[in-house]
Amino acid sequence: MTAVFDVCVVGSANLDLVATVARLPGPGETVPGTSYAEYPGGKGLNQAVAAARAGASVAFVGAVGADAAATTLLSVLAADHIDPSYVGIAALATGRALIGVASSGENSIIVVAGANGTVTADDLPAARVVLTQLEVPLPAVARAMAAGRRAGAITVLNPAPAQPIGAEILQWCDIVVPNEHEVELLGGVAHLLALGARAVVVTLGADGADLHTAEGTTHVDAFAVTPLDTTGAGDTFSGALCARLAAGDDLPVALRFAAAAGALCTTRAGAVPSIPLRAEVEVLLNEA
Repeated sequence: MTAVFDVCVVGSANLDLVATVARLPGPGETVPGTSYAEYPGGKGLNQAVAAARAGASVAFVGAVGADAAATTLLSVLAADHIDPSYVGIAALATGRALIGVASSGENSIIVVAGANGTVTADDLPAARVVLTQLEVPLPAVARAMAAGRRAGAITVLNPAPAQPIGAEILQWCDIVVPNEHEVELLGGVAHLLALGARAVVVTLGADGADLHTAEGTTHVDAFAVTPLDTTGAGDTFSGALCARLAAGDDLPVALRFAAAAGALCTTRAGAVPSIPLRAEVEVLLNEA
């Protein structure tokens, strides 16, 4: 009998090269770094780990190179019990992200796609929720969203990094999770709802999120934490949201869990290392 996963994530896997600085440099400026570390990351991998740590069974659809970075990333999938059967091995190098993190928690990121550019999403496992983002080729995103919708899954798109996309992708999305900049680039909330999205969740960072549906707008409050590093917080939000949707939570309830998970992520360094476990999120929810 074919397994049905709670969440299938189609997306990128990168090795993050992270330098911490007192402040981010301006154009043409060099600033001294205070520390350096390497972490597993990539929006797809982050989202997959977030969903798994929130309690979901997860399959990851992506690609890595035949290099040491791939070994590191595949070990993350194994540690979080994420099915790697749909991860391809490409002739290109594993993706990299060059990240500067300021003492304020603000970050600046340059992504080199590498093997992520070879992801096709031609073969997807059965899942209750299909989640993707825009660090893999757009045809793969469109194929994943269409296949998920046709199979009866809830389809969720995190349209980041920000770039223009059209109805060939958006028409297949049940839930779109952009930030304030990304939602305007996509034509606004009304446009997304008109294309068929049943919900648009606009993330607002420390101000929480707004849930837009045909019935109106509901605000989701943020959780008060002291941020150390915001890298991966949005991905944690998306992955945790999908885990709770797969578990049968109503969207407002799932969003509250996702907001707590995203907030906790900002209190630790690195992308994958900072993603909280379900039990940690539940503690924060109970304290609020």
